[in-house]
Amino acid sequence: MLPNVSDETLVKRALAGSDGAWTKLVRRYERRIYNYALRMVGHQDDALDLMQEVFLGVYRNLSGYRGDGVFAAWLFRIASFRCTDYLRRRRDFREFDETTADPSDDLAPPDAAMATHANDRIARALKTLPVEQRHVVELKFFQQFTFEDIGEHLGISPNTAKTRLYGALRKLRDIEELQHAL
Repeated sequence: MLPNVSDETLVKRALAGSDGAWTKLVRRYERRIYNYALRMVGHQDDALDLMQEVFLGVYRNLSGYRGDGVFAAWLFRIASFRCTDYLRRRRDFREFDETTADPSDDLAPPDAAMATHANDRIARALKTLPVEQRHVVELKFFQQFTFEDIGEHLGISPNTAKTRLYGALRKLRDIEELQHAL
């Protein structure tokens, strides 16, 4: 089998035609990509579709991975583009008024990672943030990227990433305080 093999080695083997190497890469990252998409878009089925789109796109463009950065960062950059495109399409084309929708409709707990009440509250709070801030929060807290990695990943400076994170945290704190006041 392929125990503890680096991502770069798996990519090389997948490019050489190894289905096992490709499967190992997908299995290594599928849960993280799914959870990332779920936190970004807030819909279980859409997150599954996005996860499949991400891996299909990665498979088609695997030869474009130059290996000059970490594979996970490249993969999450593709995932963030897909999620941003999805959110843009949903905003532009959906006949849906999110201000009157029941938040529980959008955030049915999909699995153990989102099953608790606390995680449900976090997901709802994240949906209130602008996409730019949501990306930074996701990458910093859920994927443990550094500000330098976030900046490179999103095409912004590390200081801009910090500013977006601190702005998001202020908004989340204000939301939490408002909910406790009611």
